[in-house]
Amino acid sequence: MPTGSDVGSLFPFIEKQVPATPPTYSYARPEFQDLPAWKRVARGRLLELLHYRPEACEPAPEVQERVDAGDHWRERVSFRTTPDLRIPAYVLVPKGGPAKKPGIVALHDHGGFYLWGKEKLIELPGEHPVLTDFRGRYYGGRATATELVRRGYVVVVADMFYWGERRMLLDDDPGDWRERPRDITPERIAAFNQRAGQNEQLVGRTLYSAGITWSGIMFWDDVRTVDYLVSRPDVDPQRIGCVGLSVGGLRSCHLAALDDRIRAAVVVGWMCSFRHQLRRHIRNTIGFTKLVPGLYRDLDYPDVATLAMPNALLVINGSKDGLFDLDGVTASFRHLEACYRKAGVPEKVRTRLFDTPHEFNQEMQAEAWEWLDRWVPRTVQT
Repeated sequence: MPTGSDVGSLFPFIEKQVPATPPTYSYARPEFQDLPAWKRVARGRLLELLHYRPEACEPAPEVQERVDAGDHWRERVSFRTTPDLRIPAYVLVPKGGPAKKPGIVALHDHGGFYLWGKEKLIELPGEHPVLTDFRGRYYGGRATATELVRRGYVVVVADMFYWGERRMLLDDDPGDWRERPRDITPERIAAFNQRAGQNEQLVGRTLYSAGITWSGIMFWDDVRTVDYLVSRPDVDPQRIGCVGLSVGGLRSCHLAALDDRIRAAVVVGWMCSFRHQLRRHIRNTIGFTKLVPGLYRDLDYPDVATLAMPNALLVINGSKDGLFDLDGVTASFRHLEACYRKAGVPEKVRTRLFDTPHEFNQEMQAEAWEWLDRWVPRTVQT
């Protein structure tokens, strides 16, 4: 009997393992009525499943460079996310304005593009044409972090584990892969990205063998990025938001779920129920970078998103995005809206389906910026 599944004859068995009722810690279950109490339990379970909770530490930032970028300052910094790990980032700071400004954590995508990470979201002089082309395909030709600083936000964008300055380099790798010179050819960039993509499964298996998860590293680095952002004297810790496309959207969702300091999150191109993905949408969506083993027994992905409540959440997907089952996307939208109603804050969630593929185009950005302006205001009313 044909299954129409990427895993063929194994799918009927796998499908039978799916919980028949809302997962154990879903806020949709009738036994959960007290939002703070539910969040303590459900968030605690998510943290357990990540198998990675490094010791808290001060960010201890170091500024390597501060550049006048015309209408803003661009800082190249590093800060601690664990006592023995520093991660690289750019911080964009508006010129002028109030002494305390709202802050945004901008989260870069996966995109099968590993040679650069944070640079995907920032307008830099002399950038490689391959980066410019990538941004044209997925971001409407715009550097979203630069767009946000020009709107008055202090914006931080860090390299994700395995991307950019944190990419995997092997002992005998050639100089162009190590130095990323301006004249590196598109073919050499593609070759590096192909190698990195092929080795994701090896890195994931190695991390699992060490007793941790890739998703745990990714999500905790993002929480620690908030630690750094709110430590800055030019940032108002009460006005913090986050935004990301694709895996950046996944990161935005989990950052809001794990950290109440995020007053508004924008999740672009990453919302669907696991149930709807299982048959034939796992191949290009759930890799080792995103997998939280055992999560679906306790929380579906939209349940994770509801951990952001009562803070604001905007979710944007494309109806032509082949990464996701469209019925699963719309089911997730209904679930999010129902949970926000139950929590008494229906105005704090918005779900939008654009007639587009997997991208964060200029029309989507306009809606995202309006949402952030509303819930992470650029000026404080007196």
